[in-house]
Amino acid sequence: MEIRTIQPFLHYFENVRGRTMRVARLIPPDKIDWSYAPGKFTLGDILRHLAVAERFMWAENVQCRPARYSTHGKELADGYQNVMAFLERLHAESMEIFGRLTEEQLLRKCKTPDDTPITTWKWLRLMPEHEIHHRGQIYMYLAMLGVKTPPLYGLTSEEVRARSAMD
Repeated sequence: MEIRTIQPFLHYFENVRGRTMRVARLIPPDKIDWSYAPGKFTLGDILRHLAVAERFMWAENVQCRPARYSTHGKELADGYQNVMAFLERLHAESMEIFGRLTEEQLLRKCKTPDDTPITTWKWLRLMPEHEIHHRGQIYMYLAMLGVKTPPLYGLTSEEVRARSAMD
């Protein structure tokens, strides 16, 4: 996918974020600090990480600024409601920044956090992949907690198999 103008990308990314938010809203509030093992991301850490990576890494880098991601800890937002509000607030800030990108800016080089030059639209293209990776973690965590989650795109794999023609 080549990003020639920003609006189609923003529409696409809003859909990606919408699917993430649907599963994030299934997190039991009393499990926001749960993790499968000590020292691993909690559910809250994953959501805060998505927020700060989008806002303080991607949104800074596309402006040709260095990343400002320093933590995804509870000091940023503690408790389910605060974490969700933090995620939504930083997403809105990021989308405003992304929405100002011109066609020329999409074609220029920016630098990743490891100082690697990359065409701005190619850097943006990696952001949904990052989000989808972490959404998968949320699905897995919820499965480990026994929380029922809906299929991502309509049918479960079992339902697809049941409806498929067998030769």
